[in-house]
Amino acid sequence: MAGWLFVITLVLAVAAAYRPLGDYLYRVVSGRKSSVVERGIYRLVGVDPNTEQTWGVYARSVLAFSAVSILFLYLFLRVQDRIWLSLGFDGVPTHIAWNTAVSFVTNTNWQAYSGESTMGHLAQMAGLSVQNFVSAGVGISVAVALIRGFAARRTNALGNFWVDLTRITLRVLLPIAALATLVFMIAGVVQNLSGGTDVTTLTGATQHITGGPVASQEAIKLLGTNGGGFYNTNSAHPFENPATWTNWIQLFLILCIPFAMPRVFGRMVGQNRQGYAIVAVMAVLAIASIALTVGFEVHGGGTVPQAAGAAMEGKDVRFGVPDSAAFGAVTTLTSTGAVNSFLDSYTSFGGMMPLVNMMLGEVAPGGVGAGLYGLLILATITVFVAGLMVGRTPEYVGKKIGAREMKLASLYFLVTPAIVLIGTAAAFATGNNSTALNTGPHGLSEVLYAFTSAGNNNGSAFAGITVNTPWWDTALGLAMLLGRFLPIILVLALAGSLARQKPVPESEGTLPTHQPLFVGLVVGVTIVLVALTFLPALALGPIAEGLS
Repeated sequence: MAGWLFVITLVLAVAAAYRPLGDYLYRVVSGRKSSVVERGIYRLVGVDPNTEQTWGVYARSVLAFSAVSILFLYLFLRVQDRIWLSLGFDGVPTHIAWNTAVSFVTNTNWQAYSGESTMGHLAQMAGLSVQNFVSAGVGISVAVALIRGFAARRTNALGNFWVDLTRITLRVLLPIAALATLVFMIAGVVQNLSGGTDVTTLTGATQHITGGPVASQEAIKLLGTNGGGFYNTNSAHPFENPATWTNWIQLFLILCIPFAMPRVFGRMVGQNRQGYAIVAVMAVLAIASIALTVGFEVHGGGTVPQAAGAAMEGKDVRFGVPDSAAFGAVTTLTSTGAVNSFLDSYTSFGGMMPLVNMMLGEVAPGGVGAGLYGLLILATITVFVAGLMVGRTPEYVGKKIGAREMKLASLYFLVTPAIVLIGTAAAFATGNNSTALNTGPHGLSEVLYAFTSAGNNNGSAFAGITVNTPWWDTALGLAMLLGRFLPIILVLALAGSLARQKPVPESEGTLPTHQPLFVGLVVGVTIVLVALTFLPALALGPIAEGLS
């Protein structure tokens, strides 16, 4: 009962935040006035805030900013032993620095290292935490550009990337993160610049406990659905997640912005009901996933969980099975990747659900911005499929979905599965699957999970597999890089194509896209497409393990 109350109150809180937070986001991205600080930033980087960009210029701005960010962060990590607050740590090895730089710039935050024994405070604050903000801001900016494409009337302009990124970071992410930091500090999360302290354990041994700016980083990573963690055990560590109520707050921070983004969509296209339809799709998929994940873990299939009465292996007794399973579901439904339990220890079908959540394209609700533009792509595909089935003109919010739009949408959907499946096959073909702890179906799940997490920019780890080798760091870095920027380019190209169109008035042949029927169609198309793509791999991994 406590577990279900945890989930129900979380759903109610996210629903209550939908309208006010969505309206605030809409005002931020639609406003014309700039603050003094924002104008100073524009002058510093040489940007005219009144100049709008075509989709090509917008895409090049995103790629240029991200390329410079990767290079800067890579060099920063390599020379951290020569900078202030390094805590005596050496420079990060080449392959880990590459993997980490790509990971944080792509909003993945996959960590092939233990933060508390690898990164100094300045590298954490000025390197990784900065990317927690701006990588999330990039995702929201791209989503807003796509919405402008739907809302535009015969124009090439999609806004200005530099203006969008600056406003989102300064007006949305920073203020909420600052408030959340205070809440976490009150809860007991560490926020200092000490190198830590030595404590005596129950066995009489001395253990070094690292301090650091954990509270602010925790707020940043959750708000931007980034994942990553200061400590190797992530949100299972009491310094990051002290109690059940902080566990609840973490999940609320993860969900509030992605679920509010459809409100921005509805406001910008001038039809709030379209936003309600999109958020309904997100809610149906999310609630079903959380219920299944919690159900599979509570009723733990397997001899040992049934004998013990619960699948408690790998879970913290503070949170128990339901809260841990809900956390695992939410952080893989979004692109967060934070964990408070070890997914490798989940039951076969319980461990399958985080995989499925990511394979959905993380659209329920997905990452900040990325979840919305992914779901709008699926809505576009649904409109086209529905039009073929009933002979109606494929239109969505006043824009025709023609051959060019469908090619871009189809390529978007195919990119990530190709990265995941080719990467998994390459690991087995080269023998690098030997770093997995297990063999057989569970070993396949461990390898498949690593590439699914990287390719979908999630960043969570199944555990049970060693990935801090040059091959794994290079391969997963490439998966993260391609899985982030190829879809972004396709999304912006679609936005440009839509923006150039003349709006089409609704007619008798127009499929209503704000009614429950359309919500059901989008949910169905999403599930069918994912099943057609990934079911064979799942059948060889968690399904085979569960049935055995």
